[in-house]
Amino acid sequence: MSTEVTGTLVWYYAICPREAWLMAHEMEPEKEFELLAEGRLNQEAHYKRATKELSLPGMRLDQVRREGGRLIVSEVKKSSRFLPATRLQLGYYLWRLHEEGMEASGEILVPKERKRETVELTPELRQEIERTVTTIEALVREPAPPPAKKIPFCKRCAYAEFCWS
Repeated sequence: MSTEVTGTLVWYYAICPREAWLMAHEMEPEKEFELLAEGRLNQEAHYKRATKELSLPGMRLDQVRREGGRLIVSEVKKSSRFLPATRLQLGYYLWRLHEEGMEASGEILVPKERKRETVELTPELRQEIERTVTTIEALVREPAPPPAKKIPFCKRCAYAEFCWS
C-alpha cells in the first residue's frame, strides 16, 4: 500500500474520497476506460513546445517553463469540469515546491475551451492544502474505504465498478 500523498491523490480526494482511498491502496481503475486515455492524449496534442511532464517525488508536473525569471507550473486538463480539484492539485504542487525552496506560479490550461487560469500559493490555499494532506494521510490509514456515495461524477468514473457492481 502506498500512503505517500501525491498531487494526483489530492485531485482524486477533492472529487471523491473513496476514489482516493482506492488509488492509495493501489487498486487499479478499469484499464480500458476511455476517459483516462483521452486525458493522456489531450496533454500530448497541445502545447507541443512547452517542457512536458517533469516527475519529482510525489509530483508529475504536466508542464514547466521559465517566464521572466519565474518558474511556471502548468496542469493540463481536458475540461473545466473539475476546476476546484485541479486548483487544489496545482496548489499542492506549488506548496511542495515552496517547501523545497522553489518559488513558482501555477496555471491551469484547458485547451479545448481555450481557458487559462492562474493559481498562486496564497496563505489561504496553503492552509487548505495542509488540511487536505492531513485528511488524506488519515484516510489512507483506514482499513476500508469510505462508503460509496452517489455523486454526479460517478457515471464517468473509472472506479465505478468498485462502488456500484
